[in-house]
Amino acid sequence: MQTKTTFKAAWWLTNSHLQTLYPALLRNTPNPPDYRRERLITPDHDFIDIDYCGYGNRPLIMLIHGLTGSSQSEYIKGLQSTLLKQGFRSAAINFRGCSGQSNNRARSYHSGETEDIHFLYQTLRQREPETPIAVVGFSLGGNVVLKWLGEHGDRLKLFAAVAVSVPLQLDICATKLDNGFAKCYRGNLLKDLKVYMHVKLQHLENIGQSEEAAKIKALGDLSAINSFWQYDDRVVAKLHGFNDVHDYYRRSSSRQYLKSISVPTLLIQAVDDPFMTTEVLPGPNEISPYVHLELTKHGGHVGFISGLIPFKPEYWLEQRIPEFLMGHISG
Repeated sequence: MQTKTTFKAAWWLTNSHLQTLYPALLRNTPNPPDYRRERLITPDHDFIDIDYCGYGNRPLIMLIHGLTGSSQSEYIKGLQSTLLKQGFRSAAINFRGCSGQSNNRARSYHSGETEDIHFLYQTLRQREPETPIAVVGFSLGGNVVLKWLGEHGDRLKLFAAVAVSVPLQLDICATKLDNGFAKCYRGNLLKDLKVYMHVKLQHLENIGQSEEAAKIKALGDLSAINSFWQYDDRVVAKLHGFNDVHDYYRRSSSRQYLKSISVPTLLIQAVDDPFMTTEVLPGPNEISPYVHLELTKHGGHVGFISGLIPFKPEYWLEQRIPEFLMGHISG
Protein backbone atom coordinates (compact mmCIF):
# COMPACT_ATOMS: atom_id res chain seq x y z
CA MET A 1 0.00 0.00 0.00
CA GLN A 2 1.07 3.59 -0.54
CA THR A 3 1.88 5.68 2.52
CA LYS A 4 1.58 9.46 2.75
CA THR A 5 4.99 11.05 3.19
CA THR A 6 6.10 13.61 5.75
CA PHE A 7 9.16 14.65 3.73
CA LYS A 8 9.47 18.24 2.58
CA ALA A 9 12.65 19.07 0.69
CA ALA A 10 14.72 22.00 1.90
CA TRP A 11 13.65 25.06 -0.10
CA TRP A 12 17.30 25.75 -0.89
CA LEU A 13 17.87 22.19 -2.12
CA THR A 14 14.91 21.07 -4.22
CA ASN A 15 16.94 20.11 -7.31
CA SER A 16 17.30 16.32 -7.53
CA HIS A 17 21.03 16.47 -8.32
CA LEU A 18 21.72 18.82 -5.42
CA GLN A 19 19.76 16.51 -3.11
CA THR A 20 21.91 13.62 -4.35
CA LEU A 21 25.29 15.34 -4.36
CA TYR A 22 25.10 17.50 -1.22
CA PRO A 23 25.46 14.68 1.35
CA ALA A 24 27.96 12.81 -0.82
CA LEU A 25 30.26 15.81 -1.23
CA LEU A 26 29.68 18.01 1.80
CA ARG A 27 28.72 15.71 4.67
CA ASN A 28 31.50 14.51 6.97
CA THR A 29 30.17 12.17 9.62
CA PRO A 30 32.52 10.79 12.27
CA ASN A 31 32.39 7.13 13.17
CA PRO A 32 29.70 6.59 15.78
CA PRO A 33 30.66 5.70 19.37
CA ASP A 34 30.85 2.07 20.53
CA TYR A 35 32.26 1.12 17.13
CA ARG A 36 34.07 -2.13 16.37
CA ARG A 37 34.77 -4.47 13.45
CA GLU A 38 34.40 -8.21 13.10
CA ARG A 39 35.58 -10.36 10.20
CA LEU A 40 33.25 -13.23 9.33
CA ILE A 41 34.58 -16.14 7.27
CA THR A 42 32.03 -17.06 4.63
CA PRO A 43 31.05 -20.63 3.69
CA ASP A 44 33.23 -20.38 0.54
CA HIS A 45 36.28 -19.44 2.68
CA ASP A 46 36.20 -15.77 1.78
CA PHE A 47 35.36 -13.00 4.26
CA ILE A 48 33.08 -10.06 4.94
CA ASP A 49 33.78 -7.31 7.47
CA ILE A 50 30.98 -6.12 9.75
CA ASP A 51 31.09 -2.83 11.64
CA TYR A 52 29.02 -2.81 14.81
CA CYS A 53 27.73 0.10 16.83
CA GLY A 54 26.37 -0.30 20.35
CA TYR A 55 26.46 -2.95 23.06
CA GLY A 56 24.06 -4.77 25.32
CA ASN A 57 20.80 -6.50 24.51
CA ARG A 58 19.21 -3.74 22.47
CA PRO A 59 17.39 -4.55 19.21
CA LEU A 60 19.81 -5.00 16.32
CA ILE A 61 19.55 -3.40 12.86
CA MET A 62 21.45 -4.79 9.86
CA LEU A 63 22.59 -1.97 7.52
CA ILE A 64 23.29 -2.63 3.83
CA HIS A 65 25.19 -0.08 1.71
CA GLY A 66 24.94 0.75 -1.99
CA LEU A 67 27.14 0.31 -5.06
CA THR A 68 30.80 1.29 -4.45
CA GLY A 69 29.81 2.22 -0.87
CA SER A 70 30.76 0.70 2.46
CA SER A 71 30.08 0.99 6.16
CA GLN A 72 31.96 4.29 5.88
CA SER A 73 29.32 5.81 3.58
CA GLU A 74 27.88 8.96 5.14
CA TYR A 75 24.31 7.64 5.15
CA ILE A 76 25.42 4.50 7.02
CA LYS A 77 27.47 6.30 9.69
CA GLY A 78 24.78 8.93 10.17
CA LEU A 79 22.07 6.33 10.62
CA GLN A 80 24.21 4.25 12.99
CA SER A 81 24.68 7.27 15.25
CA THR A 82 20.97 8.08 15.20
CA LEU A 83 19.94 4.49 15.85
CA LEU A 84 22.28 4.32 18.84
CA LYS A 85 20.58 7.38 20.36
CA GLN A 86 17.19 5.75 19.72
CA GLY A 87 18.12 2.58 21.62
CA PHE A 88 19.22 0.31 18.77
CA ARG A 89 22.43 -1.51 18.03
CA SER A 90 23.50 -1.84 14.40
CA ALA A 91 25.61 -4.13 12.24
CA ALA A 92 26.79 -2.54 8.99
CA ILE A 93 27.95 -5.03 6.40
CA ASN A 94 30.79 -4.30 4.00
CA PHE A 95 30.14 -6.23 0.82
CA ARG A 96 33.09 -8.27 -0.39
CA GLY A 97 36.07 -6.06 -1.12
CA CYS A 98 34.38 -2.91 0.20
CA SER A 99 35.91 -2.70 3.68
CA GLY A 100 39.26 -1.28 2.62
CA GLN A 101 40.77 -4.67 1.75
CA SER A 102 40.11 -6.78 -1.32
CA ASN A 103 38.40 -10.08 -0.73
CA ASN A 104 40.03 -13.41 -1.54
CA ARG A 105 37.81 -14.56 -4.40
CA ALA A 106 37.12 -13.29 -7.90
CA ARG A 107 33.42 -13.02 -7.03
CA SER A 108 32.33 -9.82 -5.39
CA TYR A 109 28.81 -8.44 -4.93
CA HIS A 110 25.97 -7.34 -7.16
CA SER A 111 22.34 -6.22 -7.09
CA GLY A 112 20.97 -9.74 -6.75
CA GLU A 113 23.58 -11.28 -4.43
CA THR A 114 21.69 -12.21 -1.27
CA GLU A 115 23.90 -15.00 0.10
CA ASP A 116 26.14 -12.76 2.18
CA ILE A 117 23.39 -10.82 3.94
CA HIS A 118 21.62 -14.11 4.63
CA PHE A 119 24.86 -15.46 6.08
CA LEU A 120 25.13 -12.38 8.30
CA TYR A 121 21.50 -12.77 9.35
CA GLN A 122 21.97 -16.46 10.18
CA THR A 123 25.13 -15.66 12.17
CA LEU A 124 23.39 -12.97 14.22
CA ARG A 125 20.27 -15.04 14.71
CA GLN A 126 22.28 -18.05 15.86
CA ARG A 127 24.11 -15.91 18.42
CA GLU A 128 20.99 -14.10 19.60
CA PRO A 129 17.90 -16.24 18.96
CA GLU A 130 15.49 -13.89 20.73
CA THR A 131 16.89 -10.46 19.84
CA PRO A 132 14.58 -8.32 17.68
CA ILE A 133 16.37 -7.85 14.34
CA ALA A 134 15.52 -5.58 11.41
CA VAL A 135 17.29 -4.62 8.17
CA VAL A 136 17.81 -1.36 6.25
CA GLY A 137 19.24 -1.18 2.73
CA PHE A 138 20.16 1.72 0.47
CA SER A 139 20.18 1.79 -3.35
CA LEU A 140 21.82 -1.47 -4.54
CA GLY A 141 21.68 -2.63 -0.91
CA GLY A 142 17.96 -1.90 -0.91
CA ASN A 143 17.51 -4.06 -3.99
CA VAL A 144 19.41 -6.87 -2.29
CA VAL A 145 17.24 -6.52 0.83
CA LEU A 146 13.93 -6.60 -1.05
CA LYS A 147 15.01 -9.58 -3.15
CA TRP A 148 16.18 -11.41 -0.02
CA LEU A 149 12.91 -10.69 1.80
CA GLY A 150 10.91 -11.97 -1.15
CA GLU A 151 13.03 -15.08 -1.57
CA HIS A 152 12.55 -16.15 2.05
CA GLY A 153 8.94 -15.08 2.58
CA ASP A 154 7.75 -15.89 6.08
CA ARG A 155 10.89 -17.84 7.04
CA LEU A 156 12.77 -14.79 8.32
CA LYS A 157 12.45 -13.73 11.95
CA LEU A 158 12.57 -9.95 11.44
CA PHE A 159 10.39 -7.28 12.97
CA ALA A 160 10.81 -4.73 10.14
CA ALA A 161 12.72 -3.74 7.00
CA VAL A 162 13.41 -0.48 5.17
CA ALA A 163 14.67 0.01 1.61
CA VAL A 164 15.63 3.42 0.21
CA SER A 165 16.16 4.64 -3.38
CA VAL A 166 15.96 1.14 -4.85
CA PRO A 167 16.70 0.37 -8.54
CA LEU A 168 13.66 -1.90 -8.71
CA GLN A 169 14.10 -2.58 -12.46
CA LEU A 170 17.80 -2.81 -13.22
CA ASP A 171 17.51 -2.57 -17.00
CA ILE A 172 15.52 0.68 -16.81
CA CYS A 173 18.02 2.15 -14.35
CA ALA A 174 21.03 1.13 -16.45
CA THR A 175 19.51 2.88 -19.47
CA LYS A 176 18.61 6.00 -17.44
CA LEU A 177 22.25 6.34 -16.40
CA ASP A 178 23.21 6.49 -20.09
CA ASN A 179 21.36 9.78 -20.57
CA GLY A 180 21.83 13.44 -19.66
CA PHE A 181 23.50 14.51 -16.42
CA ALA A 182 23.06 10.97 -15.07
CA LYS A 183 26.08 10.02 -17.19
CA CYS A 184 28.22 11.84 -14.60
CA TYR A 185 27.05 9.43 -11.90
CA ARG A 186 27.61 6.51 -14.25
CA GLY A 187 31.14 7.67 -15.04
CA ASN A 188 32.14 7.97 -11.39
CA LEU A 189 30.61 4.64 -10.42
CA LEU A 190 32.25 2.80 -13.31
CA LYS A 191 35.59 4.40 -12.52
CA ASP A 192 35.36 3.14 -8.94
CA LEU A 193 34.31 -0.34 -10.10
CA LYS A 194 37.25 -0.59 -12.51
CA VAL A 195 39.65 0.40 -9.72
CA TYR A 196 37.95 -2.16 -7.46
CA MET A 197 38.58 -4.92 -10.02
CA HIS A 198 42.17 -3.82 -10.70
CA VAL A 199 43.05 -3.76 -7.00
CA LYS A 200 41.35 -7.13 -6.51
CA LEU A 201 43.41 -8.69 -9.32
CA GLN A 202 46.64 -7.43 -7.77
CA HIS A 203 45.57 -8.74 -4.37
CA LEU A 204 44.70 -12.19 -5.69
CA GLU A 205 48.07 -12.44 -7.44
CA ASN A 206 49.89 -11.28 -4.31
CA ILE A 207 48.29 -13.94 -2.11
CA GLY A 208 48.86 -16.71 -4.67
CA GLN A 209 45.24 -17.19 -5.70
CA SER A 210 46.20 -17.78 -9.34
CA GLU A 211 42.97 -19.55 -10.33
CA GLU A 212 40.85 -16.72 -8.94
CA ALA A 213 43.11 -14.12 -10.57
CA ALA A 214 42.74 -15.93 -13.89
CA LYS A 215 38.96 -15.44 -13.74
CA ILE A 216 39.46 -11.68 -13.65
CA LYS A 217 42.16 -11.72 -16.33
CA ALA A 218 39.74 -13.62 -18.56
CA LEU A 219 37.40 -10.62 -18.50
CA GLY A 220 39.92 -8.70 -20.60
CA ASP A 221 40.69 -4.99 -20.64
CA LEU A 222 37.88 -3.12 -18.86
CA SER A 223 39.13 0.40 -19.63
CA ALA A 224 36.87 0.95 -22.65
CA ILE A 225 33.65 0.05 -20.79
CA ASN A 226 31.45 3.14 -20.54
CA SER A 227 28.00 1.86 -19.59
CA PHE A 228 26.45 -0.41 -16.99
CA TRP A 229 25.03 -2.55 -19.77
CA GLN A 230 28.61 -3.29 -20.83
CA TYR A 231 30.05 -3.66 -17.33
CA ASP A 232 27.29 -5.92 -16.10
CA ASP A 233 27.56 -8.08 -19.22
CA ARG A 234 31.36 -8.33 -19.23
CA VAL A 235 32.02 -8.50 -15.48
CA VAL A 236 29.01 -9.18 -13.27
CA ALA A 237 27.32 -11.79 -15.46
CA LYS A 238 30.54 -13.70 -16.20
CA LEU A 239 31.83 -13.73 -12.61
CA HIS A 240 28.52 -14.68 -11.02
CA GLY A 241 27.00 -17.35 -13.24
CA PHE A 242 24.50 -15.40 -15.35
CA ASN A 243 24.05 -16.10 -19.05
CA ASP A 244 24.41 -12.43 -19.95
CA VAL A 245 23.38 -8.96 -18.80
CA HIS A 246 19.73 -9.60 -19.69
CA ASP A 247 19.67 -12.72 -17.52
CA TYR A 248 21.34 -10.80 -14.68
CA TYR A 249 18.89 -7.90 -14.80
CA ARG A 250 15.87 -10.18 -15.15
CA ARG A 251 16.76 -12.41 -12.21
CA SER A 252 18.14 -9.72 -9.91
CA SER A 253 15.60 -6.90 -10.17
CA SER A 254 13.71 -6.74 -6.87
CA ARG A 255 10.34 -5.47 -8.12
CA GLN A 256 9.20 -9.01 -8.92
CA TYR A 257 9.82 -10.03 -5.28
CA LEU A 258 7.70 -7.35 -3.60
CA LYS A 259 4.53 -9.44 -3.63
CA SER A 260 6.26 -12.26 -1.69
CA ILE A 261 7.47 -10.15 1.26
CA SER A 262 6.09 -11.12 4.68
CA VAL A 263 8.02 -8.65 6.86
CA PRO A 264 6.66 -5.14 7.54
CA THR A 265 8.67 -3.15 5.00
CA LEU A 266 8.97 0.56 4.23
CA LEU A 267 10.05 1.36 0.66
CA ILE A 268 11.08 5.02 0.23
CA GLN A 269 11.44 6.30 -3.33
CA ALA A 270 11.82 9.84 -4.70
CA VAL A 271 9.97 10.54 -7.93
CA ASP A 272 12.88 12.75 -9.05
CA ASP A 273 15.60 10.15 -8.35
CA PRO A 274 18.19 10.77 -11.12
CA PHE A 275 19.21 7.10 -11.12
CA MET A 276 15.84 5.90 -12.38
CA THR A 277 12.45 6.82 -13.84
CA THR A 278 8.90 6.36 -12.56
CA GLU A 279 8.71 3.28 -14.81
CA VAL A 280 10.47 1.30 -12.10
CA LEU A 281 7.68 1.88 -9.59
CA PRO A 282 5.39 -1.08 -8.88
CA GLY A 283 1.64 -1.10 -9.31
CA PRO A 284 -0.69 -1.80 -6.36
CA ASN A 285 -1.15 -5.43 -7.43
CA GLU A 286 2.62 -6.02 -7.33
CA ILE A 287 3.03 -5.17 -3.63
CA SER A 288 2.49 -7.42 -0.64
CA PRO A 289 0.18 -6.07 2.10
CA TYR A 290 3.32 -5.90 4.26
CA VAL A 291 5.00 -3.35 1.98
CA HIS A 292 4.45 0.37 2.59
CA LEU A 293 5.48 2.42 -0.47
CA GLU A 294 6.33 6.02 0.47
CA LEU A 295 6.80 8.26 -2.57
CA THR A 296 8.27 11.74 -2.26
CA LYS A 297 8.19 14.44 -4.95
CA HIS A 298 11.79 15.42 -4.24
CA GLY A 299 14.72 13.75 -2.53
CA GLY A 300 17.07 12.66 -5.30
CA HIS A 301 19.04 9.45 -4.76
CA VAL A 302 19.63 8.70 -1.05
CA GLY A 303 19.34 12.43 -0.36
CA PHE A 304 16.05 13.41 1.32
CA ILE A 305 17.43 16.59 2.86
CA SER A 306 15.06 18.96 4.63
CA GLY A 307 15.65 22.06 6.77
CA LEU A 308 14.80 25.74 6.70
CA ILE A 309 18.29 27.22 7.07
CA PRO A 310 20.70 27.05 4.09
CA PHE A 311 23.69 24.77 4.69
CA LYS A 312 22.15 23.44 7.91
CA PRO A 313 20.68 20.24 6.49
CA GLU A 314 18.33 17.92 8.28
CA TYR A 315 18.66 14.32 7.12
CA TRP A 316 15.05 13.19 7.03
CA LEU A 317 15.90 9.51 6.55
CA GLU A 318 17.45 9.53 10.00
CA GLN A 319 14.08 10.60 11.40
CA ARG A 320 11.84 8.44 9.23
CA ILE A 321 13.72 5.14 9.43
CA PRO A 322 13.94 4.98 13.25
CA GLU A 323 10.29 6.11 13.43
CA PHE A 324 9.22 3.16 11.27
CA LEU A 325 11.38 0.73 13.24
CA MET A 326 10.06 1.99 16.55
CA GLY A 327 6.52 1.57 15.26
CA HIS A 328 7.07 -2.11 14.57
CA ILE A 329 9.44 -3.20 17.35
CA SER A 330 6.58 -4.32 19.59
CA GLY A 331 4.64 -5.90 16.74
